[in-house]
Amino acid sequence: MAEATAGVGSGRRSLPAGWLQDYGVYVGLALLVLVNALFTPNFLSLTSARVQLIQVAPVLLVALGLALVIGTEGIDISVGSIMALAAAVIPLYLGYGFAVALAAALLVGALAGAFNGFLVAFVGVQPIVATLALLVGGRGLALVIANGQLKQVRNETLLALGNGDVLGIPVPILLTAVVALAVGFVVRRSTFGRQVVAIGGNRAAAALGGLPVRRVLLGVYVISGVLAALSGVVTTARLTASDPRAIGDLIELEAITAVVVGGTPLTGGRVRVLATVAGAILMQLIRAALIANNFPDSIARIVQAAIIVAAVLLQRRAS
Repeated sequence: MAEATAGVGSGRRSLPAGWLQDYGVYVGLALLVLVNALFTPNFLSLTSARVQLIQVAPVLLVALGLALVIGTEGIDISVGSIMALAAAVIPLYLGYGFAVALAAALLVGALAGAFNGFLVAFVGVQPIVATLALLVGGRGLALVIANGQLKQVRNETLLALGNGDVLGIPVPILLTAVVALAVGFVVRRSTFGRQVVAIGGNRAAAALGGLPVRRVLLGVYVISGVLAALSGVVTTARLTASDPRAIGDLIELEAITAVVVGGTPLTGGRVRVLATVAGAILMQLIRAALIANNFPDSIARIVQAAIIVAAVLLQRRAS
């Protein structure tokens, strides 16, 4: 997949910091693979690679939607709750077939995204405040829908979405690759993608230039909501159960980290799709390496937080 990068001119950048922002994620990923290949048993095995890619798929689906939102200088911290909402809805409609249940889950994601987008684009609420409302209320609503209970799902088509293979390639990996290619195409080749970048670079100028700013902002939040819901469906299929209490918990941290480490600035005006993929894989491998060396998961979260801070500081130096 070609690098999907777009941006607007923003003056000179500090060369070392700019280079690190553009290519640091690839260097870090290569070094991490090398170190783990030398010191972590069976790290380079096909089974290990398969497991890591399956585990990163839900995070990456969320991160791809967030990359578009962040490209407009926005943020969406409600994605975990949208995943929970999608997971809660699935068991209600599985009796009508997989297609209906999937459509219902994605519709919930689209509506949640539209709610966020409406607050941001038409009401003028700050993105973090707008999505904070759904972060808190969305998971509560999901628990109400599910009666606070974990529910098993037994639809074969749904389970294949999380655990099946196509020509030996796990379905979650294939699905995520297709979504990444689609988002990359949108960013690089579509009018909508160019509008996203222009609005993130200078919203006032974009509005004066006649761009449909409100419509584009609404669109990116809807896309983020749909991809978060899809991630919730995939996670439910992998777990063979709908658990709104746990599904998507703190996934926004991992997804934002992947986007920021990939070089998409929080100030907007640029979207790096391939680097977001690399960032998500990098963070997954860091967690896997720490766990393989007997570090608790809490340490992995602390490392993720530290990497976010470092990436943001690097972006400030590069700008």
